[in-house]
Amino acid sequence: MANTILLRGREYVIRKEGVTDEAVTPGHLLERGGSNDVQKHSVAGGNTGKLFALENDLVGEDIADAYASGETVQFAACPTGTEVYALLANSENASIGSALVSNGDGTLAVFSAASTSDSGVDIYPAAVVGFALEALNNTSGGAARIRVEVA
Repeated sequence: MANTILLRGREYVIRKEGVTDEAVTPGHLLERGGSNDVQKHSVAGGNTGKLFALENDLVGEDIADAYASGETVQFAACPTGTEVYALLANSENASIGSALVSNGDGTLAVFSAASTSDSGVDIYPAAVVGFALEALNNTSGGAARIRVEVA
């Protein structure tokens, strides 16, 4: 298990911070908005920036230490190719290379590509956050950590 959310590409991310509306765990996918600055991404399959909550290493906390509602969250704006230790939603079964989208609660879900009726081409919208770097069948009863390459 990694002890950081940013696995590769940390020199290219932009670290930011914002006050959260709710409890946030490092690895959650975030969005701007709510009554404060940021919150867990709230639209399942919705378009999103690639903003991931980081561990609060400035005060010695690790990836298991959640932020409380109203607390300042450290997060990263991740460019394509960054590798993060994100959270896969309960009951999701990801294979290596699976496209992942928001589950609507800060975790990620496996995306099934839609095909056009006339050309049969797979369509991957801006909702795809990244691709699984490992296989994970999450039957844990909660979110589980998964290595993801940001799209």
